[in-house]
Amino acid sequence: MQQDEELKEMLRDLVWLNAVIATELIQITENTSAILRKAAPPETCIAEHAALRAKALEIADRWQPGTMLRQHVEKHR
Repeated sequence: MQQDEELKEMLRDLVWLNAVIATELIQITENTSAILRKAAPPETCIAEHAALRAKALEIADRWQPGTMLRQHVEKHR
């Protein structure tokens, strides 16, 4: 049973870490787009990125609630 719990905890950590990576990559994409365009990304991209970011946060919160991820991501803009 101990191995099962360790495996579950490891999977929770990996899901959370993937959400961190996903949300940071979304922000990098938006920032790079803004730099290259010398303007904000199109509104459609911003809306789609927001939806993707929200889903990643939902997943992260489900498996690792109470981390700083949501607070950090909400500061992005």
